[in-house]
Amino acid sequence: MGLVSRIREEIKVIRERDPAIHSNMEVFLYPSFKVMMYYRLAHKLYRKRHYFLARWVSQRGVRKTGIEIHPGAQIGKGFFIDHGNGVIIGETSVIGDNVTLYQGVTLGGTGKEQGKRHPTIGNNVMISTGAKVLGSFKIGDNSKIGAGSVVLKEVPPNSTVVGVPGRVVKRNDQALPQEKLDQTDLPDPVREDIMSLQRANAELTNRLLDLEREMKRLRAEAGMICRNGD
Repeated sequence: MGLVSRIREEIKVIRERDPAIHSNMEVFLYPSFKVMMYYRLAHKLYRKRHYFLARWVSQRGVRKTGIEIHPGAQIGKGFFIDHGNGVIIGETSVIGDNVTLYQGVTLGGTGKEQGKRHPTIGNNVMISTGAKVLGSFKIGDNSKIGAGSVVLKEVPPNSTVVGVPGRVVKRNDQALPQEKLDQTDLPDPVREDIMSLQRANAELTNRLLDLEREMKRLRAEAGMICRNGD
């Protein structure tokens, strides 16, 4: 794909996903657009084994945008970074088509792996603000990673993950691929756990009250038997 085609594609993706952009000219000021231009050039140099030049171009992109994409990362079509300051994408990351990342996302390693050290992100995935995906595993197609989540193991397709460490709270919902990606429309597992504990506590309290009433009745009956015996 030529440079002009690349630019047109990036403009189309950004305008489709960010309602704050009102004209094509604004796209040229957008960090996601700038960093992808740097990345495409750096990645081309990286594939030709011009590693120093690739990193030089990549680091210029970091200084300009605050987004760090290693030139060795593999990124598909329709990739979008919304307000991307602090986004980090590691060298062996593989990103599918139509993926959206938000501010502060890290696709990193744990520091223990050799070779493939970074995650593989499937198609139509959304990773919300501040989420960290660490390790050489896959995030399945059509999945959502909630804001602030720390994901340390594989995520099946059509899943929603939240929490630290991240856990799947929604899976195989057939409507998920057609839903509008919304990083705030996510379950709250901590709230659900608290509500479950509150229900269990209420049940235990009611049982204790029943036991206390039963004990009082038994004492009263025992007292009457004693008095009648006297």
